[in-house]
Amino acid sequence: MMTAPTPQTAYLGLGSNLGDSLAVIGQAIHLLDQLPHSRVLACSSAYRSAPWGVSDQPDFVNAVVALRTRLDPLRLLDHTQALEKSLGRVPTRHWGERVIDLDILLYGQHMVSTPELAIPHPWLGERAFVLLPLLEIAPGTHVPGHGSARDLWQKLQQKTPQPLQKIGKIAW
Repeated sequence: MMTAPTPQTAYLGLGSNLGDSLAVIGQAIHLLDQLPHSRVLACSSAYRSAPWGVSDQPDFVNAVVALRTRLDPLRLLDHTQALEKSLGRVPTRHWGERVIDLDILLYGQHMVSTPELAIPHPWLGERAFVLLPLLEIAPGTHVPGHGSARDLWQKLQQKTPQPLQKIGKIAW
């Protein structure tokens, strides 16, 4: 299936820690807005965060966008991976540095589990750098199978507070 029967709101996490991260994220958002059957509804502020998983690399700049789309989840994944490649992403070490990273965090209230894609994103509840920007643009978000994004944020902050620095809006 190439398009969903009804438009869905997908939330995508964007991250970068190489080059001009704010500019690259802005360019990625502009390109997401150009995807077929899709348009960007909202974009969070940009946040600076320490790397997750592999610490010997530069800090990341992160944001979350709401994308209204009729692309089904796997087709959306194909487009986001092509967009990453067009912006200069090359394979590095797992959780390593990158020019751009695009993750599908949520796709409506759908749950997807395939070898290529898991929705909700498997580590959504453990990553402050996506939860806080998500809450900024969609404070009432429900994460299928996990409850409210706000509850996930509160649990994460009680377990492992992760400081984020808001660094401003992203031009796209």
